[in-house]
Amino acid sequence: MTKRVLIVDDEENIVISMEFLLNQAGYALEIARNGQEALTKVATFTPDLILLDVMMPKINGFEVCRRVRENPAWQTIKIIMLTAKGREVEVTKGLALGANAYIIKPFSTKELMAQVDHILDES
Repeated sequence: MTKRVLIVDDEENIVISMEFLLNQAGYALEIARNGQEALTKVATFTPDLILLDVMMPKINGFEVCRRVRENPAWQTIKIIMLTAKGREVEVTKGLALGANAYIIKPFSTKELMAQVDHILDES
């Protein structure tokens, strides 16, 4: 069964890059450009993995992560925080809220895909 990935980012260049890589790898994709849209898409698309930016309009990524983790129906969804917010306190916060991994921008596409494949292979 094809794994489903939700890309949540408001930076068009990053969305295009991730969309290309994930399509090439054979994943089914949806895109959300703000936190509110992300929560709607989680409910309708039911991803296996969310690639989640922190700094976004409407609802930030930390809050999206918290809400996903609070919903019992979404407990199995994996989350990779993908953000420029790379201070130790922010990494700790993301992981404490329930992210499975935290990748700091700018990131290596090879590292990102290795992390995506690893996390989805576990599920």
